Amino acid sequence: MTELLSMTGIDKAFAGVSALSQASLSIAPGEVHALIGQNGAGKSTLIKILTGVYRRDGGTVVFNGAQSEISNPREAQAAGIATIYQELNLVPLRSVTENVVLGYEPKRFGVLINWKEAHRRTREILARFGINIDVRAPLGSYSTAIQQLVAIARAVSLDARLVIMDEPTSSLDASEIEVLFGVVRSLRDAGVSVLYVSHFLDELFEICDRVTTMRDGRTVDCRDIKGTTKLELIAGMLGRDAKDIEQAGMTEFGGGGTGKKGEILLTAKGVSTGPRLNDFDMTLHRGEIVGLGGLLGAGRTEAARALFGVDRLTSGAISVKGKGDGPDNPASAINAGFGYLTEDRKAEGIIPDMSLRENLTLALLPKLTNNGQIDRARERELVTSYIKALGIKTASMEQPIRELSGGNQQKVLLARWLAIEPDLLILDEPTRGVDVGAKREIQAIIRDSVAKGVGVVLISSEFEEIVEGADRIIVLNEGRIVTELTNPGITEDALVRALAHTEGAAA
Repeated sequence: MTELLSMTGIDKAFAGVSALSQASLSIAPGEVHALIGQNGAGKSTLIKILTGVYRRDGGTVVFNGAQSEISNPREAQAAGIATIYQELNLVPLRSVTENVVLGYEPKRFGVLINWKEAHRRTREILARFGINIDVRAPLGSYSTAIQQLVAIARAVSLDARLVIMDEPTSSLDASEIEVLFGVVRSLRDAGVSVLYVSHFLDELFEICDRVTTMRDGRTVDCRDIKGTTKLELIAGMLGRDAKDIEQAGMTEFGGGGTGKKGEILLTAKGVSTGPRLNDFDMTLHRGEIVGLGGLLGAGRTEAARALFGVDRLTSGAISVKGKGDGPDNPASAINAGFGYLTEDRKAEGIIPDMSLRENLTLALLPKLTNNGQIDRARERELVTSYIKALGIKTASMEQPIRELSGGNQQKVLLARWLAIEPDLLILDEPTRGVDVGAKREIQAIIRDSVAKGVGVVLISSEFEEIVEGADRIIVLNEGRIVTELTNPGITEDALVRALAHTEGAAA
């Protein structure tokens, strides 16, 4: 097979920690090639090396028949490599035309922008994809799907030979996805290659020709989509043997919470928030851990955000302790006794320039305040008690939280919610990015909370953690519940089979 792109033996380390080790990727002209793997598998690092964001430590890159030494994204663009990121890198207040020609505007007299030619060129490019819109209108006035297609149009206008699409359907509905797929097919028919990065495996069987799987910084498999099953792809990402998973039976399970369920804390019925969460049902009791299982993009975080009132419901209802409506914003969720440990500790959890003390008591401030004054003595007493109880390693409670290790930051965030004495904890990847010792300590804290009657919703990409920790596992795929696992049927093999054998999966 003639290759448009060949990356071989790619190595990359950050601060002595290997991110890529002998990774490889090859793409043929006019091919739609999928790149899959769990978080931390190395996909983003490999793409950033290809596009010049990072410089590789070792290996070779050959693009369009020539050795490639791209050192920045602009050079990648000039070479014919265009990247369309999940978070669109466009200017919504500018017109469609301005977004398409930005940085490459046609000129008159070498100085003035020829807007007539720019508009004509933009309309011509969009027409290739069957899109007829006012190119003079602000881009932000159009739907996300149209904005996505404008980003693709920009790539085509630059004569891209390879278009990289990072989670292109993450914010699209079903009809918009079909439009996008039509565009991808038209690119393929025109001889343009597409590197398609997605966690939604069903899409790969519809649009892709081949798939490369990465795990732990290495390329572990490359195969044709035709004749491949979803189970084989999932097994490859997890480092498991597909035949062993298929043949394994149900085994006894000894993990989970206390096994003593109390009153119903929360009931969700038919909850939807958009294309990535549809018709979600769940009941949670005191002293119970309910796991949300699934691959990245399955709708687990969307479910957590809905339960905590972060995202507005488009349908369905949530009730708390059998009474009234559930929380419609985080403040009402906290008042109802909910705590929410977000999966993105740095972006949505800690406030880096504030102290450990300020971060820990953030959710509790209303209860520490009298007549507009914070009871500092009570605050310090409470913070001291949690530092001791959770074994938080710090120079003092006034130390900026950014200076703490990841594990200690996570403990502070857990303490933030434990301090409000919650009835319910929603924990999204509670042990991600922490060392083994901190992981065990955090898991012990969770078990202790459950023993005291707290209900827990647990999300984890580590199948072992969720299998060992949960009393029940609700398995999600593309925003919908596909099954529920209960003891004694909770095993890693049962979870993987549930993920693979879903409606619409390739057999």
